[in-house]
Formats: sequence, C-alpha cells, structure tokens
Amino acid sequence: MIIYEINPPKIPEGKNESSLEVKELLDNLVKRISDISSMCDGIHITDSVLGTRRVSPLVVGEIIKMNHSHLQITTSLRVRDKNMDKIKQEIQKSIRLGLDGILILKGDPSKDNTYDSGLIPSQVVHDLNSMEYEKTDLFLSLPSNPDFDKIKKKIAAAPSGFMTQVIHSVKQVQRISERLRPEGFRIIPCLLLPSEKNVKSASFLNLNWSEYVNDPADFINEVHNIAGDILLTSPNDFSYARDILSKI
Repeated sequence: MIIYEINPPKIPEGKNESSLEVKELLDNLVKRISDISSMCDGIHITDSVLGTRRVSPLVVGEIIKMNHSHLQITTSLRVRDKNMDKIKQEIQKSIRLGLDGILILKGDPSKDNTYDSGLIPSQVVHDLNSMEYEKTDLFLSLPSNPDFDKIKKKIAAAPSGFMTQVIHSVKQVQRISERLRPEGFRIIPCLLLPSEKNVKSASFLNLNWSEYVNDPADFINEVHNIAGDILLTSPNDFSYARDILSKI
C-alpha cells in the first residue's frame, strides 16, 4: 500500500474543534485529500505531533472515510496523556467509525497538559491483545536502524506490524523487512519527501537524502517492492507530495 500521512489542523489558542476557523482548516484538508485520493491506497492521521493541540485524528478519520470509503484509514494514538480506559474507548470508537488500524505511541510532551500516564506503548499493545474486546490492527513504531535485541518487548507484544521512523536508505528497509516480515509482521517504512520546504524537518531528523533526492519516485517504488507498504510524509509541501504521488 501507498499511504500518505497528514497532520490534523492545529486548534488556535482560545478556540475549540467546533469553531469556524477550525472548520475552514478542516475543509481545506479534506480538499487536499480529495486531490490525492486516487493516487494512494491509504491515509495515516497523526495525533498531536510535538505535543501541539490539534483536531482529533478520529474526527478527521471519520470525515475522510465518509468521503473516500475506498481508502484505508489509520490513526496514531498517544498514550502519554491517557489511561487504559480512555485508550480502549478511543479504539472502540475507531472501530465503530470503520477505521482500519491504530499506531500506539508514547507521544510528545504537551505544553497544555503535563500529565504523564507512565504507559509504555509495547505494554499497552500487549495488554490490549490479551483483553476480551473487539479487535483492530495495532501497530508500534520502530527505529529506522533498530537493535533487534533491544526491541524484544515490542516484538513480544505481537502488534499487527510496525511503522518505522523516517528511513533514508534501501538497506534500512531490507534489514527490517528480512528480520520481521517472515514472522508475520507488516512493515510500513516512513519516508520524508525531499522537498526544499521539508529541509528543516530533514535537518531536525538528521536525514541524508542523497540516495533518493534525484529520483524519489523510483526510490519509493523500490522500498514498496521490498516492504509491501510505504508511508509518505511531506509536512510542509503538499504540492510536491501530490506531484510525487502522481508518478508512482
């Protein structure tokens, strides 16, 4: 699957999700998804990246699913500021909305909420898998160069698969796929598209674009052939992402 990652709109200070300003931002996001809906197989919706207050990924997921039922919709779910009851509620709501999977992650600290549940994503997935409730696909995050001895708890938690942190080489994808795909795990490598507008993000992540900056579409196809999936992110340049998606 070719999956495109989106960040829900930020909620301006003093506003809430139902404000006119947020509604306009959501409308713009929905238009963008409509533009690329025939060029990808799925959409992944993040949850308050960098702790920034944003529209709930479930709200965005419901809108996209209603308008583009053919798309696979997955969301992130941060556990830092939620207890297990709240986590289960959000998972059940995701299932009722017909969404297709959830990435369980710690989440970045929030300036608005200093509470930390102390929950560990791998333990949350392990506990959810052992509970009697309606199930959905649960994913965990994985470093781009994992030490497999140090991620035994993640593997033992038995998620449906792993979404990697941002990769920049075919060898990274081969190494992860060869180790984990034979065990039945779905591997979804994440790739930051090499646009000038994304340079700041790449610098923050210490990425090296040299292997694919000249032909990202070919690199994407190669990674997809190895892993079976790829997640594309372009947080600051939608036009470039649309152009790349049209070529793969």
